[in-house]
Amino acid sequence: MVEIKVEYQGGLRCHAVHGPSGCQLSTDAPVDNHGRGESFSPTDLVATALGTCVSTIMGIYADRHELDLTGMKVRVEKHMSADLPRRIMRLPVEVHVPIALEDRHRTAIEAAAGLCPVHQSLRADIEAPLAFHYPA
Repeated sequence: MVEIKVEYQGGLRCHAVHGPSGCQLSTDAPVDNHGRGESFSPTDLVATALGTCVSTIMGIYADRHELDLTGMKVRVEKHMSADLPRRIMRLPVEVHVPIALEDRHRTAIEAAAGLCPVHQSLRADIEAPLAFHYPA
């Protein structure tokens, strides 16, 4: 169990503290939803969680197999619904792997990415395709 404490600061801003580490972050509602857009929105954090989770799971696989993914880039796009209720509809993920991998590692690391806990926790109707790019 991990505790996150959130305090609403007014003006559609929240301040969150990660219990185990004390690390802090703030959120702001996006401009298209009555906010100022001056920080990550709560739904931006979902997209961020997906990208960092995919990266972390791939990093775990890479470490176990002595592969160096330093410099790997992950891009996540967050697409919101146009109608109500407002919600995330699509989170396509592009992973740019900095090294060429043998087929066995490529297959395994891509499967691992799809099994990251955040990807597995998304609603079934949220499209979250994973695309992988490798050096030529």
